[in-house]
Amino acid sequence: MLRRNPSGHRPQVHESAYVDHTAILCGKVIVHENVFIGPYAVIRADEVDEHGEMEPIVIGAHSNIQDGVVIHSKSGAAVNIGERTSIAHRAIVHGPCTVGDGAFIGFNSVLFNCSIGAGCVVRHNAVVDGCDLPPGFYVPSTERIGPKTDLATIARVSVAASEFSEDVARTNNELVLGYKKLQNEF
Repeated sequence: MLRRNPSGHRPQVHESAYVDHTAILCGKVIVHENVFIGPYAVIRADEVDEHGEMEPIVIGAHSNIQDGVVIHSKSGAAVNIGERTSIAHRAIVHGPCTVGDGAFIGFNSVLFNCSIGAGCVVRHNAVVDGCDLPPGFYVPSTERIGPKTDLATIARVSVAASEFSEDVARTNNELVLGYKKLQNEF
């Protein structure tokens, strides 16, 4: 469902993107080409800053926002999801936040007030709060990364983890095409 926010902004969704009919996109949301947005995802850009302004939530081309994901932002701050990026089931991305191209954010993970570099992998049930991860970092499941975390202790993404991320993105790109064909049958 596409909704206008109280400020009057409406989501802009590229015609090649697939948004499940149970998903909610509200306000200043920009969805680029060939994006998959799964069932019960909520992407809501409706809070404003002290001047009554807001930045958009942008979902880059060929990315996938899976089932039950929540993307929101505090006080109108920007959220940018890169291209070919996967946000897995029930993850929460709360702005201000940037997730780089080709990143993978695992099931139930939480991102807040952070920047995730290109090609990073944040595995399941992890939290990244208040820090910036450079490109190519690997956050293990259940890990908490914050402003006091020594990034020298964080591993780099392995070839296997990178291949997994690419496979998830590729699979969801195929789902976009399949669901777009079925879209008028529901």
